[in-house]
Amino acid sequence: MRILTPMAKAFNEWKVLRHGPLRKLTENLWWVEGSLPGMSLKRVMTIARMKDGRLVIHNAIALEDGAMQEIEDWGQPVFLIVPSGIHRLDAPAYKQRYPALRVYAPRGARSKVEQVITVDGTYEDFPSNGTVRFEMLQGIAESEGALFVESADGVTLVLNDVMFNMDKKRDLLGWLFTTVMGSAPGPRVSRLAKLALVKDKAGLRADFERLADLPRLKRLIVSHEKIAEGEDAAAALKQAAAYL
Repeated sequence: MRILTPMAKAFNEWKVLRHGPLRKLTENLWWVEGSLPGMSLKRVMTIARMKDGRLVIHNAIALEDGAMQEIEDWGQPVFLIVPSGIHRLDAPAYKQRYPALRVYAPRGARSKVEQVITVDGTYEDFPSNGTVRFEMLQGIAESEGALFVESADGVTLVLNDVMFNMDKKRDLLGWLFTTVMGSAPGPRVSRLAKLALVKDKAGLRADFERLADLPRLKRLIVSHEKIAEGEDAAAALKQAAAYL
């Protein structure tokens, strides 16, 4: 488990690591990819905008001032989603920057998240609406869930470490994570996830297969690297299910 410790720590100050530009996927959904300390592995932040302009920030990444200003011009950061007990790196810094943020986490990850930030509610408590909603996933002891965003072009499904979608890395730590831990090439359920996260393979497999048939499924986002769009989104879910 030591290989995950770079993500397990949390920054109390606004610490900007190298990141890419904001990518505007559709009218109410933005995406950005950022670095992790000491790793070639990249992480992903997804931002959904509700009809009233409130923003839902999933898997927060501290960005440069220009990018943050662009986000603030787009909408008001109101909800911070910490998707697991190890994806909490920039959560405290976001709360300091936006003190009114309401923080949500999966029920099974709440205690770990609350080691670094107060949690206002679990996914079941989130005020779901016609744009953004959450579901828990089967077979992983409520440690992660799924975010659904309704847009004009279809439905976006956002997952966390329950699925990886990236290429193998060549640096030592990246090689250990992607090859030895079986996290790449994706889409797949990693060997590490099956050991540390998955408690009921059949239950999670059934969820992936169900989600692959989701009406109007447009894209699949995971917390590490590649987006799958169109028919590739359903195919990615079915391929990941085959690893269970």
